[in-house]
Amino acid sequence: MDGEPRTPGQRAALRFGVLGPVRAWRGDEPLATGSPMQRALLAALLLREGRTATAAELIDALWGEEPPPRALAAVRTYASRLRKVLGEGVLVSESGGYAVPGPADGALDLTDVQDVAVAAEKARAAGDLGRARELLRGALARWDGEALAGVPGPYAQGQRVRLEEWRLQLLETRLDLDLAQGCHAEAVSELTALTAAHPLRERLRELLMLALYRSGRQAEALAVYADTRQLLAQELGVDPRARLQELQRRVLRADPALAEPAGPVERPAPAPVRPAQLPATVPDFTGRAAFVRELSEVLGSAAGTAGRVMALSAVAGIGGVGKTTLAVHVAHQARAAFPDGQLYVDLQGAGTRPAEPETVLGAFLRALGTPDSAVPDSLQERAALYRSVLDGRRVLVLLDNARDAAQVRPLLPGAAGCAALVTSRVRLAGLAGAHLVDLDVMSPEEALALFTRIVGAERVAAEREAALDVVAACGFLPLAIRIAAARLAARRTWTVSVLAAKLADERRRLDELQTGDLAVAATFELGYGQLEPAQARAFRLLGLADGPDISLAAAAAVLDLPAEDAEDLLESLVDTSLLESAAPGRYRYHDLVRLYARACAERDESPPGERAAALARLLDFYLATASAVYAIERPGDRLVDHLAATAYPGLAFADRHAARDWLYAEAHVLLACVQQSAKGPALARAVDLLWAAKDLAESGANAKQYEVAALALRDAAEDAAGPGVLSRALTTLTNVHLVAGRFAAAEEQARLAMELAALAGDPAPHCWAANDRGISAIYQGRNAEAEGYLRQAIEIFRADRNLAGEASALCNLSRSHLALGRTTSAVELARQGIAIYDRLGHALRGANGRYALGLALTGQGRLDAAVDRLTEALEVFRDSRQRLWEGMTLFRLAEARLAGRDPARAAALAEQALAVLRGDSGEWRRGNVLTVLGRALGALGQTGRARACLQEALTVFERLGAPEADEVRPLLRPAAVA
Repeated sequence: MDGEPRTPGQRAALRFGVLGPVRAWRGDEPLATGSPMQRALLAALLLREGRTATAAELIDALWGEEPPPRALAAVRTYASRLRKVLGEGVLVSESGGYAVPGPADGALDLTDVQDVAVAAEKARAAGDLGRARELLRGALARWDGEALAGVPGPYAQGQRVRLEEWRLQLLETRLDLDLAQGCHAEAVSELTALTAAHPLRERLRELLMLALYRSGRQAEALAVYADTRQLLAQELGVDPRARLQELQRRVLRADPALAEPAGPVERPAPAPVRPAQLPATVPDFTGRAAFVRELSEVLGSAAGTAGRVMALSAVAGIGGVGKTTLAVHVAHQARAAFPDGQLYVDLQGAGTRPAEPETVLGAFLRALGTPDSAVPDSLQERAALYRSVLDGRRVLVLLDNARDAAQVRPLLPGAAGCAALVTSRVRLAGLAGAHLVDLDVMSPEEALALFTRIVGAERVAAEREAALDVVAACGFLPLAIRIAAARLAARRTWTVSVLAAKLADERRRLDELQTGDLAVAATFELGYGQLEPAQARAFRLLGLADGPDISLAAAAAVLDLPAEDAEDLLESLVDTSLLESAAPGRYRYHDLVRLYARACAERDESPPGERAAALARLLDFYLATASAVYAIERPGDRLVDHLAATAYPGLAFADRHAARDWLYAEAHVLLACVQQSAKGPALARAVDLLWAAKDLAESGANAKQYEVAALALRDAAEDAAGPGVLSRALTTLTNVHLVAGRFAAAEEQARLAMELAALAGDPAPHCWAANDRGISAIYQGRNAEAEGYLRQAIEIFRADRNLAGEASALCNLSRSHLALGRTTSAVELARQGIAIYDRLGHALRGANGRYALGLALTGQGRLDAAVDRLTEALEVFRDSRQRLWEGMTLFRLAEARLAGRDPARAAALAEQALAVLRGDSGEWRRGNVLTVLGRALGALGQTGRARACLQEALTVFERLGAPEADEVRPLLRPAAVA
């Protein structure tokens, strides 16, 4: 009766729980189920599912072979008390025994879980792995600790064993489904902990081997088998079962079938994701009937019963010929044949920075429902997972503006039922099996029809010959026709003859389409020449900015206009097809249009200094806004007071979340602006912008692009800047090296930065470079030297009244003292830093302080307090998208758990740290995590896998020349690992 309205006096329904402590509720109110023996009686009756239990059976269930003298009386007393608690009619007497009649649906947690498990099995049998997985997750979540917890008696003990075995079977099934859906990286941590808790359970070992192998950790997978074999021989005197032996043989020979999930791969989420990424089709699509029919037939072959391979079509033609318009139109018509979704990407093949296939695959995998943590790093792994995710699905992939066949190949689905449609300026003859379509200009009839649909039938009918002259002057190129027609449609006072007369000059006509860019430029000239002065200025200036697109706020800065006026101009350019609206509030040029716009700026912009002024305003906008983000994220940090002044304002933010969202959303264009400004008078402000945006490096996001920008600024500053600018550029590069774990390089850059900052009298890089030298020295084991640098940093920070910087140096000094064995002062220094951070309201760096305190407390052996502080830091780092610090905190938690003799939890945390830190965090950090993982696995008796981890860590440290190699070698001695 839950969820139904009750009449006055009607009692709420009863619910019972046995998957944990034995409990009862009436509605949401818990009931007192009495003593342990009374709960044992209730459990025995509930687990009989409505069947009557005789008095003798209940006595045997509660006491076994040695019941007390008054056992029968005790049973009756327990039953009487339960009746009073549960109400009449719940516990009934029948034939000298007792029963709890079958509870209503949802009244017993065990019955609920049984029903869900059956539903999950049906979903799995039907191939709906995603639903089966989520059903099992929900079922397992119903356990609240040990089943029948605290209930005495032999019957309860037997049922506990049965229910625990069932729970493990459900868990193994769910983990099997995890691997079937490509979530092997996520599963390793959980399986590591489970094999530690259940070392003789071979199915868990099998799943762990498979998860490790699919994560690229073949040596560890083989080590798991060796550990298992040794353990079974020692404990049971038996060999691993045949299935586990066969898996070991397949891992040894790197069986390709192991690298892919065995069954259909679906989105690991409650409901399948069906991406619908196709751009909008143009409402006035005209002509191309033969091409539409031809392409539709090829796509239809993937959906038809005869289609046994992936359908692939490649459309080639010059810029502006209508390749994208045709492909999008055909794709929309074919949507019904691809019910599992449509993917789209602009590969930017005509530009100087084509999209990297691994980047595109990452976006596609996320669009198909793959969590970030399950997306592999390498191109090959991403391509394999992409094909696996698409297996069994019917998805259309539109790859627009491809550079060449090599860029396209990793992005092809490769599965029956899927199709790919590719557009490119070059003929992709290298795509095996592709249906190639060469798209030429429109026929005169199609060109006139397109012109008529835009301008209007009445105007064209009145001047048909002039209209034919117009489309002929446009070379029958769709983009040129669309631009000319849009201009004419917007000017009601013009006649078609006026437009035709404007196009009569042969210099503005397209005589030969094979001239490539020149022909396209002539087409763009047609539209540009008809712009109003304000539109033409906007078109020219916006094309100057690098980056894939531009926001409305940034465009307003370039144009030096209020946002409302800038939006009006940009939308009018969108109407002329000279600009595209990538998303609400964001704009972009076609690659060739951008080049043309820049040529116009060089030719037409007056005065000439306006081009530099426009880019200066853009740089000021980004610098002012990034400084605001920095100030919100780091209250009390005086770096923003030392950054270059800006003449153009930036954005203001309501809170740190909005500020951080802006920084990550603008990362690509902001870093492009930095690189574009690396030469000339804007260099100093470009350096300051990169420094203010340092979170882009520390979070792991855009780390490679950030490093490229930092190197470009360093090189430019060495060539043309004074010591102050160069010291700041070196400080940003030092941060890059620290994040990547290149501590010797960080030390060298920080040393130079300190010397130059002192020469320039610039306190900002001087104090931060000293702080960074201290950090580098700590990581390199030069702790006494580190203390000197950090105390120097503290003095400079205090002289500059930079409280946040002082707190940072104090926390780093804490780590130096800890490494020197001065744990008491290490704890005190970290607390001083935290106190400053908390007083400033500095949440993010306060987490760094708690991280340092957690390390110091671990060193003191105060492990519970250390875990508490590290857990607090972990929550903030995750909220702030600081992947580097999230991973390092998981690593430190693993260290604390290992010190607390909890190797199972330590191993699970170390696995999580490996998953988070993969990528740009550096091999040194990975080596440290592998060391802790190896030690934890050794403590769990998994000596083979422990040795594999430690050997890999040693290889990393020896390659880096790191002193940690000397600490790992003794751990690899047989006595240490055993």
